[in-house]
Amino acid sequence: MADGFELFTDRSVVAMRVNGELKDLATQVTTDDTVEAVSIDSPDGLNILRHSAAHVLAQAVQSINPDAKLGIGPPITDGFYYDFDVAETFTPEDLKALDKAMDRIIRQGQRFVRRVVTDEEARAELANEPYKLELIGLKGGATDGDSVEGEDNESVEVGGAELTIYDNVDPKTGETLWKDLCRGPHLPNTRMIGNGAALTRVAAAYWRGSEKNTQLQRIYGTAWPTKDELRAYQTRMEEAAKRDHRKLGAEMDLFSFPDEIGSGLAVFHPRGGIIRSEIENYLRGQLLENGYELVNTPHITKGHLFEISQHLNWYREGMFPPMHLDEVTDADGHVTRQGADYYLKPMNCPMHNLIFRARGRSYRELPLRLAEFGTVYRYEKSGTLSGLTRVRGLTQDDAHVYVTPEQVKDEVASQLRFVLETLRGYGLDDFYLELSTKDPEKYVGSDEVWEEATETLRQVGLESGLELVPDPGGAAFYGPKISVQARDAIGRTWQLSTVQLDFNQPELFELRYTAADGSRQQPVMIHRALLGSVERFFAILLEHYAGAFPVWLAPMQVVGIPVAEQYDDYLQDVVARLRKRGVRAEVDASDDRMQKKIRNATKAKVPFQLIVGEEDRAAGTVSFRFRDGTQLNGIEVEAAIERITASIASHEQVLTAWTA
Repeated sequence: MADGFELFTDRSVVAMRVNGELKDLATQVTTDDTVEAVSIDSPDGLNILRHSAAHVLAQAVQSINPDAKLGIGPPITDGFYYDFDVAETFTPEDLKALDKAMDRIIRQGQRFVRRVVTDEEARAELANEPYKLELIGLKGGATDGDSVEGEDNESVEVGGAELTIYDNVDPKTGETLWKDLCRGPHLPNTRMIGNGAALTRVAAAYWRGSEKNTQLQRIYGTAWPTKDELRAYQTRMEEAAKRDHRKLGAEMDLFSFPDEIGSGLAVFHPRGGIIRSEIENYLRGQLLENGYELVNTPHITKGHLFEISQHLNWYREGMFPPMHLDEVTDADGHVTRQGADYYLKPMNCPMHNLIFRARGRSYRELPLRLAEFGTVYRYEKSGTLSGLTRVRGLTQDDAHVYVTPEQVKDEVASQLRFVLETLRGYGLDDFYLELSTKDPEKYVGSDEVWEEATETLRQVGLESGLELVPDPGGAAFYGPKISVQARDAIGRTWQLSTVQLDFNQPELFELRYTAADGSRQQPVMIHRALLGSVERFFAILLEHYAGAFPVWLAPMQVVGIPVAEQYDDYLQDVVARLRKRGVRAEVDASDDRMQKKIRNATKAKVPFQLIVGEEDRAAGTVSFRFRDGTQLNGIEVEAAIERITASIASHEQVLTAWTA
């Protein structure tokens, strides 16, 4: 028998994987066990580091406020959080005090010690923690060995086969200084958190993610293996804050979320509408060039359609409640004709299936590529809404491709090439792929069909030459998918396009085509969303470019700035010629001084400022001023127009002067 402390001497090892399961380093192992080291900089190691930091945060909170009741504290992307029930909300000053209390606990080097407990023992020890008692009850309702996963990461507390408590033990006296219900694993001791942890913000959160429950206070933090990595992360976050699409959207007058309309429902203002239109127009052109046919479907449908597609079985909670319509009653209130439940559509695919089924189809028509900018509605919980990246009304650039079984692989590969080429047209070019496979608890169809579909996607992903990362259990209920993950200008990763294989909906909708031999065959369906949603993609591009869009996307492409009022008419003529060429241009004829006009245009991130004084008017020229403050003087007007229109047509990102 040995434990991880004896097996691994590398100080970067913080846990181990024993026969495939994550375990604390103190776990006893035998020579028959398969043991792998888990380093602190691995994904699992980072989660363990961050979850350990969450425990230290909770200990710090209760050291200052013993009446605080504990919720849960899971690791999340780049950090952790912990929820608390406290009488008064946390303030920035509280966070400073908690940072200091955490630092003291970290420096003590308290040991994380795991104990297996019975239901009764756990209830006795945590009698004053009502939320922990509720989680113990959840565990008691699960069958032996089941994981408990509810609305809000409860499995960090009571997942796995055993109920366990972690004690924070004083390394000198052996005294238990604090304890928490937890599945683990944890770092060997708090000192290993080092100086790479920091608290970031406070938010409100409902217990177990349900608005029906108590609202708690959530403290967010981040933790990294080194202080340098922490500082690098903080720098990235500062840059991200500057690029926040919600902030830029307000500053640039692009969109808003009026209370009168409702949460998660955006309106696009004129300048935002222009950007959105350009995003859609470019993709629409690419679709037509690549053999797609454009369709259009209504926003509302009878519920029976979603019974056929299985969405009401698998996706009901994400749908808005039904509207009962078409019922007819007589004068006495008796129903003479039954009504029907109608739903706002959360997906376009069932309606596209009806278009395919509307008439007989031949193998000669396949692949049949149907595309739509279809607005759908999803009932996202209010706590999950976030600007344009998580909304309740969204427009999907949705496409469904119907193919013969023999065409599947070539069409998926073609779709992936189309996706990558189109994304590059928007200025994104750093990608990797993710392969989402079956959720064993949530799928329709046979295992054999799923295996075939998954293997096809795996082959296409590998042949693309891009990195292919597994996403176990991440598929939708109807089939596996490949998703394109794109990195933006500051290195953040966004899931964009998805290509999903579906052998099930064609069967549910009884879709058939006539094969070459005259037989009736079932097509395979490919779901393809390139942008994901127009709203979310708008936000991603806004942050990627920090509002300084390439010329073709910029809401205002040219602003004319006269040195003095007498040059307005000359510039108005130049702007009129630009507008005839489709350029978005205007003259700043305000009473502001020239320097303020330049500042205003620069702040609005206009790509080109055309400045005109006496010398330009006399020579029939204009002077360019670019976003970075550089200038190019004395350009003949027609040449200037040609340069501007060429920049727009080529999707060029103009930040500085062209080479003369």
